[in-house]
Amino acid sequence: MDQSDGIVLVGCGNMGFALLEGWIGRAGIAADRIHVIEPVDQLRNRAAAAGATVYADAGDLPQALRPRAVIVAVKPQVIGAVLGAYSRFSGKAVFISIAAGVPIARFEATLGETAIVRAMPNMPASIGLGVIAAFANVHTGEGQMAEVTGLLGAVGNVHWLKEETLVDAATAISGSGPAYLFHFMECLEEAAIAVGLPAATAQALASQTVCGAAALASASAFSPADLRRQVTSPNGTTAAALDIFTAEPSLGDLVKRAAAAAHRRALELAVG
Repeated sequence: MDQSDGIVLVGCGNMGFALLEGWIGRAGIAADRIHVIEPVDQLRNRAAAAGATVYADAGDLPQALRPRAVIVAVKPQVIGAVLGAYSRFSGKAVFISIAAGVPIARFEATLGETAIVRAMPNMPASIGLGVIAAFANVHTGEGQMAEVTGLLGAVGNVHWLKEETLVDAATAISGSGPAYLFHFMECLEEAAIAVGLPAATAQALASQTVCGAAALASASAFSPADLRRQVTSPNGTTAAALDIFTAEPSLGDLVKRAAAAAHRRALELAVG
C-alpha cells in the first residue's frame, strides 16, 4: 500500500472512535488509509473491525508513512509521554489535538514550528451532530485549515476561533452544554411525573420535547427568543411557567453562573 498519504489517529477511545466512524461513514475516507495507534486491546480491536490499520505502539508505524494529518485523541495526562514519537511528522502533517485543556504551546515545545490545531468536540459528535470549536496556530495554512474542517466536519459543525483562550470558553458552552440539557430533561421528566403523568410517558415527552424544540431552533429562520414568543400566549399556560423561570434567581442568571463556573474550572484544569 502507498504510504505517502493517510491519517494517523493517536488514541481510539470514545471520541477517537467517533471520528474514525465519521471519516469512514460520512467523509468517505478509505478505512485502510487510517492508521490507529491504540495500546488497549479492546479499543484497538474495534478500530480494526471498522477496517482501520491498527498498531499497539507508535514504533510500529511504517517508516515510509507520510500522513497528511495526525489527530491526537489521548487523555491530557499522557500527552508528554506519547507526543515525541510523532515528531518525525512535524513540518509535513497538520496536528489536531482534541486533548482537553492542553495548550498549543505544549505541542510546539515538542513538535517545533509546525501546523497545530486545538479542537474541542462535544458528545453528540458520536452520532455526527457534534459542535467543534477550533483554533489554529500561525503555522497552519489555509489549505490545512480546510483539511481540518473536512476531517472534524465528519462528526459535526466546525467553528473557528480567533483566540486560543476562547477554546476554554467554548468548553463551558458546547463542551459541557449537553450535560446541562440532559439535566434539564431530567428535571422536566420529574416535573411531568409530579403532575401525574406515568413515568414512561414522562420520559418520552421530556426527551422528545427537548429534541424537537432543538431541531426546530436549528432549522428555523427565527431566533430562540422569537420562537419562545410564538409559543407564549398572553396569560396562557406557557406564560405562567415562564414567570417562574424569570423570577429571581432567573433561569438566565443560573445558566450564566453555571457557564462561568465551568469556564473557571476549564482554566484551572488547563495543562501548561
